[in-house]
Amino acid sequence: MKGFTLLEVMIALAIMAGVILTVISSFNYHLDIVTRDREETIAILLARAKLDDPAVKTVEENKGTFAPDWPGIAWESATTPTDLPGVNRLILTVSWDNARRTLALVKYLSK
Repeated sequence: MKGFTLLEVMIALAIMAGVILTVISSFNYHLDIVTRDREETIAILLARAKLDDPAVKTVEENKGTFAPDWPGIAWESATTPTDLPGVNRLILTVSWDNARRTLALVKYLSK
């Protein structure tokens, strides 16, 4: 008698199902990491561009968005004095994903 028994086929299918589920969940996890890293990279690049903008130091408005290109990403700046005379700290906070994700960049400015 040649061939596989029903038990052998069921065990092989169970093993294959476990392997396929592991591969799919691993793929989804890594795809989520790539998406999160992309969003963080965009936010960091936009924040650095905003910090390099000379108008960010002189404008009274201390919050806004990066519309029209990136309307879902908002920024907020705050200037605080430091212990050093003549030096202020500019903190630029960028938020996205309905303010669930944020990052902050700091730049020191002379008065």
